[in-house]
Amino acid sequence: MHVERYGHGGAPVVLIHGFGTCSFLWRNVAPALAVTQHTAYAVDLLGYGESDRPFDADFGLAAQADYLERALTALRVARAAVVGVDIGAAIALRLAALRPERVARLVLINPVPLEDLPAGDVRAMQRNTARFALRVSRGLFGASPLLTPILTESVATPEHMPPALVGRYLAPFIGQEGVTHLLALARAIRTDDTDDIDLSQVRAHSLIVRGEKDVWVEPTVAEKLATELPGCRVVNFPDAARLVPEEAPDELADLIASFVSPHVSRAGDAPESLGGSLAEPFAEHSPTDSGTTGGETA
Repeated sequence: MHVERYGHGGAPVVLIHGFGTCSFLWRNVAPALAVTQHTAYAVDLLGYGESDRPFDADFGLAAQADYLERALTALRVARAAVVGVDIGAAIALRLAALRPERVARLVLINPVPLEDLPAGDVRAMQRNTARFALRVSRGLFGASPLLTPILTESVATPEHMPPALVGRYLAPFIGQEGVTHLLALARAIRTDDTDDIDLSQVRAHSLIVRGEKDVWVEPTVAEKLATELPGCRVVNFPDAARLVPEEAPDELADLIASFVSPHVSRAGDAPESLGGSLAEPFAEHSPTDSGTTGGETA
């Protein structure tokens, strides 16, 4: 597993991307965390980004949680705050439930419904596989008609996902082999990988971040999950969709830093965008006061 480390010696924060993206998603958030006395680890899940993609590997959510724990052991990170987007949130939640001693704080960004996987984005891609069968089977960019709609609809405004950025996320899926692998990653997202997650076993303080313009997951998913996690609150980003790290990286970094280490911030004070400190772990805050309650291989 490829891991990008930002900072050294601070409180560890592990950043997990979602489907169709990679550790590049955190390129603006991770450095911002490093200057707030944290060490950020941006992970490429197995089969994604620059991590290996063994032909016989299990890329399911349960397996990814196991790989992640082994990577943390290899990196000598005994306990960390874990932040996940989309399926990355499901992986983080599984780790927090099954190995609670490894997770100090838990931040879930636009989490997917654990009881109804895959979510709408992957289902839409699977439908488009038949619709664009000829384009998918030919040329270097066969993955484009499958992944591009997911990426462009995962942001609230088009300028947050320009063609060059789409191309960056498409890069690991170039060629027919890349298309085949993308579809294999999609097939690996199964509900049975979340059946054994017992939310009552999660001991970490939890925070759910939701981009209100997320079109792939209903807002009730975050609301329901918040009621099932002890003391959990939801913070809404009204002008963001699923990929909050792309659309509001500074605000998200400030929120994570304040939640993980309430007495530490970029300027030594609570970020103004949050309207105060998260020193009280579950105080109600949001960027608009609308809250509802180098690389390593491991």
